[in-house]
Amino acid sequence: MQSIRYGPYVSHCPEVLMDAALLRRPSALIPLAMSVAGLAIAIGYAAMFGTARQADEGAAAHVWQLLMVGQVPVIAFFAIRWLPTEPRRALLVLALQLGAALAAMFPVWWFQW
Repeated sequence: MQSIRYGPYVSHCPEVLMDAALLRRPSALIPLAMSVAGLAIAIGYAAMFGTARQADEGAAAHVWQLLMVGQVPVIAFFAIRWLPTEPRRALLVLALQLGAALAAMFPVWWFQW
């Protein structure tokens, strides 16, 4: 078995590198970045303005909604493109995207905005 050097780590399994390669695809990274941005908006808004309900939704709520809805076509493209060819790795990335989206939705549910 041949060792593969990847940064400071040595991997004896090339599959680890393949999983990371699929995760580097823009269709995998963009939804993750959008979820992180949505989470940052929700936490930042709560830190600056508090968690009390507002009479009208502000710009932060609209941007959060656009980020969450904007992920759907990118995730659908990723699923259509990669599920038929690499189902196991694609499902792992889709699970990661789902977890990131749920993490971004959690503050909205918790504070009942």
